[in-house]
Amino acid sequence: MNIESYIAQLLYRYQCVTVPGFGAFLTEIQSAQWVESANSFFPPKKMISFNANLKNNDGLLANHIAQAEKTSYDYAVSAIQYAVVNWKKTLEQNGAFSLKNIGDVSLNADNNLIFKPFDQTNYLTSSFGLSSFVSPVVKREIFEQKLESLETGKVISFEPEERKESSFLKYAAIFVLGLGLTGTVGYSVYQNQIATQTVLVETAVQKQVQNKIQEATFFIKSPLPAVTLAVKERKLPYHVVAGAFREEKNADKIFNRLSNLGYKARRIAPNKYGLFPVLYGSYATYAEAQKAKKEIQEKDNPEAWLLIESL
Repeated sequence: MNIESYIAQLLYRYQCVTVPGFGAFLTEIQSAQWVESANSFFPPKKMISFNANLKNNDGLLANHIAQAEKTSYDYAVSAIQYAVVNWKKTLEQNGAFSLKNIGDVSLNADNNLIFKPFDQTNYLTSSFGLSSFVSPVVKREIFEQKLESLETGKVISFEPEERKESSFLKYAAIFVLGLGLTGTVGYSVYQNQIATQTVLVETAVQKQVQNKIQEATFFIKSPLPAVTLAVKERKLPYHVVAGAFREEKNADKIFNRLSNLGYKARRIAPNKYGLFPVLYGSYATYAEAQKAKKEIQEKDNPEAWLLIESL
């Protein structure tokens, strides 16, 4: 069975995909990038890394294979173990092997696993359809020479021609000006009369309104009900997982141990694979959860992993 295709499918949906007995493939979102020197733009993507210390079976890969192949969970676990044996044998013989669309795995001089991710596949679903591209440099033309040629051109000047006006036109203009002044004065007097009457009417109306307000009595027959504000509970979508157990009594045992150690441990409902997860705690931000996971891995459980889900 070729399990690398199932690993690639899970990398689109989860942040951590563990291969029991071999290690875990981790993803981290990288923001969009612009390489100024090459004028290249790259969309957001998931960067894949590998941790050889996370080897315990969390049930994710085995259950996914069992559902996809329509087989039993135990058969899927056996298929994973068989694939891991072949990977290790290939490493001993050739020193390296490739996982399609995931990356290359090799051994260094100290026989430690080295992982080189495959950059051509973007596992971030929100970036589907986006690809990198190169934008050509914008060229700007200079028009200094054209401006200089325009400035050195001959300037054309216009001299107005003197015309003799008849005395008749002068007298007509004086007559029209007199009519205009008379109309302006009469219009301003008319406007002042209208403004005076408007002020008198507005004053009388305002006085009547004030009298009505003073005489009025206000009462409320049916008061409004009291307003109850519901405080929205703060969401904690990031969780540090201690493990997912097939037996509920084992989950209770781990829950009690973590509570006695002072952790804000939680038991959540069984997942779709029938396993009982136990959490060290839940956090509001990814940074808080990463910090807590690192401390837990150093102090208590190196195999603790991060779950991103709104519970």
